[in-house]
Amino acid sequence: TKLGLSGDQVEVLRTCMAEMSISELMDSAGGMNRIRFRNSVIAPLMQAGLIEMTIPDLPRSGNQKYRVTVRGRALVAGRDKP
Repeated sequence: TKLGLSGDQVEVLRTCMAEMSISELMDSAGGMNRIRFRNSVIAPLMQAGLIEMTIPDLPRSGNQKYRVTVRGRALVAGRDKP
């Protein structure tokens, strides 16, 4: 993509239209080490404003899920041209 997203990051954006846990996202992307997945896939997407936590005040909560932001949805739909 124009943002230089990896295949795993693109898959997470496509999959994460509904709120999903990190485990569910890892399964959709083919699975990998949880810490590596969080650092190489989730963190860059959050920094780019493409996904967000459902409980931002408790980032380590066992109930934490992730969802695509408005900007992320636009990117997936092909409307975001950075």
